[in-house]
Amino acid sequence: MPHSDLLPSLLLKINENQLALEATIMELTNWVEQRGAADVADNVRGALDAIDRNEEFIKMTLAAMMTPE
Repeated sequence: MPHSDLLPSLLLKINENQLALEATIMELTNWVEQRGAADVADNVRGALDAIDRNEEFIKMTLAAMMTPE
């Protein structure tokens, strides 16, 4: 299998890891907020917005890359 055939699968796994990290960070953010650090939680949520904004494009691009020509 050529290395170029591995790229879509690699990117899919990286994206899955990114989403898992996002979920973990959100859990920690909720925990921090419950302990009175709402400003910290808001800052973290703001930083995580980039993941949400880019998620649909990443999914569509990965789907296109994994579709046989």
